[in-house]
Amino acid sequence: MFPTFEVVPAVDVQDGEVVQLVGGERDTGTTYGDPVEAAEEWVEAGARTLHLVDLDGAFEGDRENAPAIEAIVEAVSDTVDVQLGGGIRTARDACTLLDLGVDRVILGTAAVENPSIVDAINEDFPGRVMVSLDARGGEVVVSGWTETTGLDPAEAAARFGEAGAGAILFTDVDVEGQLEGVRREQVERVVAAVDVPVVASGGVATLADVRALKATGAAAVVVGTALYEGRFTLAEAAEI
Repeated sequence: MFPTFEVVPAVDVQDGEVVQLVGGERDTGTTYGDPVEAAEEWVEAGARTLHLVDLDGAFEGDRENAPAIEAIVEAVSDTVDVQLGGGIRTARDACTLLDLGVDRVILGTAAVENPSIVDAINEDFPGRVMVSLDARGGEVVVSGWTETTGLDPAEAAARFGEAGAGAILFTDVDVEGQLEGVRREQVERVVAAVDVPVVASGGVATLADVRALKATGAAAVVVGTALYEGRFTLAEAAEI
C-alpha cells in the first residue's frame, strides 16, 4: 500500500453525480458530472489509486449510491487500486465490497463507534481497513461530519494503528473543499502517532500544498476540488 508517495483523485458521489463539498457541509457542493466518466478520466491521467466516497451513505448511513460506486469499481478496479468509504457500517458490508474488487474499505463512524469491526474484517481481509478520522475544531467528528466525539485525532489514530488498521485517512474538515491551503501541523501529529500509512485530505489548493503534505511523512494525499477546478494537473502533482 503506497510504496511511494501518491496523489489520489477523489470521486465523491452524491445523488449519482460527482460532488465536492465545502467544509464537509451538505448541500454546499459543486457537481462535476458522471462518476464513471470521472473515474476513467483520472485513470487515463495516470492515477494509481482512486478515492471513492458515497456522500449520501456518509450522511444517511445507507449506501445510496451503491450502483454508481459498483459501476466505477467494475470499470477501473483491474487497472488501479480503489479505496471506498461512506455508509459502510458492518463487517459484512465491508467484506462484500472487498470481494467485489475494492482494495480497501474506509470506515469512519463504524470504526469509532465499534472498534472491534476492524478485527472482524481483518479475519478475512487483513490490512485492508483504512480508518477515517475526520477532524473539525481539533476533534474527531462522525456521521457525515455532524457529530462530535471529543476524540483527539492523533490519539485515536494511535489506538487504531495498534488495533490493526492497515492505514489511517486523516481529513481536516475545517479546510475541506475551500481551496485555501492545508494545515500541516495536524497531519504531522497523526503521522507521528502511528506506524501505518497516513493519507491526508483537506485544503489542497496548490502544488505547494501537496509538497507540504508530503513533507509531513504522509504516504499519500487525496485531492478533489483543486484537480476538478484545474488548479494543477495530476501529472504535475505526480512529479512532486
